[in-house]
Amino acid sequence: MQTKIQFSIVVPVVNRPNEIEEFLESLSCQTDKDFEIIIMEGQSTLPCDEVCKKYSKVLDIKHIKNEIISRSTRRNLGIEAASGNYVLLFDSDCILPPQYIEMLRKNLTENYVDCFGGADNAHKSFNTLQKAINYSMTSLFTTGGIRGATNKTDKFLPRAFNMGFSKEVYEKTGGYDEIIGEDIDLSMRIKEAGFSVKLIKDAFVYHKRRLTLKKFYKQTYTFGRARIVFGKRHKGSLKIIHLLPACFTFGNILLVCASIIFCCAWLLLPVITYIFAIFIDSLMKNKKLSISLLSILTSYIQLFGYGFGFFDELITHRVSKKTAEKMYRQ
Repeated sequence: MQTKIQFSIVVPVVNRPNEIEEFLESLSCQTDKDFEIIIMEGQSTLPCDEVCKKYSKVLDIKHIKNEIISRSTRRNLGIEAASGNYVLLFDSDCILPPQYIEMLRKNLTENYVDCFGGADNAHKSFNTLQKAINYSMTSLFTTGGIRGATNKTDKFLPRAFNMGFSKEVYEKTGGYDEIIGEDIDLSMRIKEAGFSVKLIKDAFVYHKRRLTLKKFYKQTYTFGRARIVFGKRHKGSLKIIHLLPACFTFGNILLVCASIIFCCAWLLLPVITYIFAIFIDSLMKNKKLSISLLSILTSYIQLFGYGFGFFDELITHRVSKKTAEKMYRQ
C-alpha cells in the first residue's frame, strides 16, 4: 500500500524576485497547504530574501542560497534537501491554480504514479505576446501538443516547469544531468528505469514566460539541438516525427524561393493554408484578433528555431560532442 504522499516543492531561481512573489502568492492560495517549498537561489544581484521572508509567515519555506550557476545542480541539491517523499518541480515563472495541490494529491492517492507531468496554460492576465507564445508551445499545429495538449499519454515526457516524481525515482536515476534539455533527458531515463510515467491533464499551471521574440527563437533553437543530443544518449529515441520541424522549415523556404523563381503564386498555397489554419485555431482558442495574428509569427519562430537548431546539430554535432566528453569525464 502506498504511504501518505508528502509534497516538497523545488524551484530554482536567479534574479527573479517578482516571479517568486507571484509563484508564492499562488501557493498561499492553495486549498491544500500541506507541503514544503524549497527555493534554490543561485548568484543573484536581485535576491528574493524579502519575498521569501514575507511568505514564510503563511508557508513552510526553505530559502537556500549557493554560488552554483547550473540550474540542474540547484534542482538536485533542492531535491536532496527535501523532507517529503514526492518532489514537485516548477519554474519560477509559473502560477498554480488554487486547486492544484488538492487535485494532485487526490489523483496520486487514487491512481499512484512514480512520475507525472502537467500542461501549461495562459492566464487571462497574460499579455498578448505571452498568450501567443503559449499557443505556439502547446498547439497541435506546432508541437503536436507534446506539452500536455495531446491524448497520446504514452509518448508524453514531463518537463521541469511542471512535473513531479518520488524520492525513489531521484535515488535510482541520480536526478538532472548537466546537458541541454536536462528535463527531457531525465524523463527518458525515468522511463528507461521502468518507473511509471503519465500526464495528469488537470495538473496545469499558468506559465508566465517573460520572453522576447529573440529569446523565444534562441530557446526553440536549443530545443532543436537537444533532440539530436537525446538521440545519441537514448538509442531509438530519435523518430521520423522529430524531423518534421526541420522539414517544415526548409520546405517553406523552398516553396517561397520556387514561387519567386518560377513566378508561380500557386506554389505558396501550402504556406498560406498553414498560416490560415494557425490564425483560425488561435482565434478560436484565444478569442482575440491581435493574439491570433501574433500566433502566426510565434509559430513560425517556434518551428524555424527548432528546425535550424536540429539541422545545425545534425551536421556539426557540436553540443553532442561536448556532452559526450562531459559524461565521459564523470
